[in-house]
Amino acid sequence: MSNKSKRSPSADEIAGMATRGEDVSRFFTNQFTVVRPVRRVDVDLTQGMLRELDERAARLNVSRQAVIKTLLRHALDHEQPNRPRGGRRVS
Repeated sequence: MSNKSKRSPSADEIAGMATRGEDVSRFFTNQFTVVRPVRRVDVDLTQGMLRELDERAARLNVSRQAVIKTLLRHALDHEQPNRPRGGRRVS
């Protein structure tokens, strides 16, 4: 066996294999997340809120946007605990 590291084929290479009739099923896990369309919104926040968000983001080593989404998701789930969440993992 060669000492070259094995690399995964690109999407175009997999598409070419499929076009040639080759079995490409090994490249798919059948585990995916349904991605819903995203809409961009503007939100006005006070300087103090931004500072708190940035401090939390730095502590967690994530983006400010990730902190906002997580906190908002938590608040919405707390408000309606039995509501099914969108974008759940589908197996």
